[in-house]
Amino acid sequence: MKNDISRKQFIRFAVAGGAAAFAATPLLLVAQSTAPQKAKGDPLAADLVKEWVGKAHSDLARVKELLAQEPRLLNASWDWGGGDFESALEAAGHMGNRDIAQFLLDNGARMNFFCAAMLGHLDLVKATLELYPDLKKSAGPHGLKLKHHALKGGEQAKPVLEYLESIGAE
Repeated sequence: MKNDISRKQFIRFAVAGGAAAFAATPLLLVAQSTAPQKAKGDPLAADLVKEWVGKAHSDLARVKELLAQEPRLLNASWDWGGGDFESALEAAGHMGNRDIAQFLLDNGARMNFFCAAMLGHLDLVKATLELYPDLKKSAGPHGLKLKHHALKGGEQAKPVLEYLESIGAE
């Protein structure tokens, strides 16, 4: 949709007090041309989300089944109480369950700082801590710290663990 007008038309608008309306026209056109937001649908069933996060600690087969059944589970979180929120990726991360974490990431899960430590992504952990050094004291789900996640990552996360220790991370 083209909104060019001639100089003569603009002057006519301005003289008639329509300059303000003209100025708003491009904004109205942008607002009208944006695609409508996709409907989110009904909230996920609480028992399904709880099972999803619970199984993400150790049961890859069930995680695959649940995601196939309900793709919206991918980034869902469960509150274990007191604001202790945990996503499936975070569950796999603090357990050191690399297979589940990789499956979730391969399917589009949002990367998590603590999971990056478990997976041994030194570049991500280091870059984040250089920007936000106080995060070396932060806690993930269940109050578990970065060093816990790096320890759970085993040999592949050893460089992350060594880096965390060198900067006094908890």
